[in-house]
Amino acid sequence: MNLLRPSGDTPDAGKLLASLPQAIVVLRPGLKIAEVNAAAEQLLGQGARRLAGKSLDSVIEFGDGRLIGMMADSEVQITARDIAAKIGKADAARLNVMIAPVIGNPGWQILTLNVPTELDSLDGTGDAERENSVLRAPEILAHEIKNPLAGIRGAAQLIARKLRAKDRPLAQLIADEVDRIAHLIDQMQSLSRRTREPAVALNLHVAVRRALAVVEAKGLGDVRLVEEFDPSLPDVMANSEALMQVLINLLTNAVEACGTSARPTVNVRTRFASGIALRTQAGRSPLRLPIEITVSDNGPGIDPAVRDHLFEPFVTSKKAGQGLGLALVSKLLRDMDGRISHDRDENTGRTNFRIHLPVAATFKRTANHVDEAAA
Repeated sequence: MNLLRPSGDTPDAGKLLASLPQAIVVLRPGLKIAEVNAAAEQLLGQGARRLAGKSLDSVIEFGDGRLIGMMADSEVQITARDIAAKIGKADAARLNVMIAPVIGNPGWQILTLNVPTELDSLDGTGDAERENSVLRAPEILAHEIKNPLAGIRGAAQLIARKLRAKDRPLAQLIADEVDRIAHLIDQMQSLSRRTREPAVALNLHVAVRRALAVVEAKGLGDVRLVEEFDPSLPDVMANSEALMQVLINLLTNAVEACGTSARPTVNVRTRFASGIALRTQAGRSPLRLPIEITVSDNGPGIDPAVRDHLFEPFVTSKKAGQGLGLALVSKLLRDMDGRISHDRDENTGRTNFRIHLPVAATFKRTANHVDEAAA
């Protein structure tokens, strides 16, 4: 089957498909698999020879049953984002799906599959709207709640002085629970705060090492911290204290997550990762986010039931967690025009959280370009 007509040194269709990072599936009439590229073999967990001739619905079970029926019309192009799909015996995942007819070959179709990440919505408008709607109530009520809490705590302290020694732990329990609720409200206020902390050019590795020092001071147990830094990276545009808070949160979570592993290890890696950009307002240049910090651990991974909503408030797989830590991490990074994503590599047994930040010089050039355009 010739999808392209080679001319001169033009590569043939097979080499083009093999080179694509997206999973590509070529379908015969009747949604039968004809060819797949290497990325599709990896995503589907089977080699090209085993997949050839199989019906698509025997390999992928889409959560929306209507999708296969729509694909049966080989003359239409279909795009579906963030669709639930089950591949083999693996847990249900989410996929972006696009299928289109092959020109000049009636009944043949080409299917593109990729796994969506948080970075697929880098414009962030929907996320910002959700944050506002979910978090405005705590912003309004925090003051009214904190006042009676202070009264309750004071009353518990007064009562403790009049109690016998064996009964004082109960009064202390009241004070401790009041402190816990107050801390929870402080976190919610941080989430709902609309003002941004100022971002400046800073050395990324200074912030990373300060965060590592804080986490090490808390105690690591048997967990080993491994640094993989690229010393050639330029300054990033960020807020130092906010970035430290983000890193301390991620590192603490990673240490806790792998604590029961045979050889618990947390890796912190910095590198230049081209190709990621933040979509800004219409008419403005995209802001590139090429600096990547990865915090990974070899723990058992995140509960699949919460994986797709991990950065939303009150979502947690911890028994004693409030589900605000990662929501605050996402908010702090968005405030400095950064982004965060996560993935699970089953081959290595590692969970990865990836932070993406702008280069300071690039950020300034983009800002100047916007200012000049506005003038």
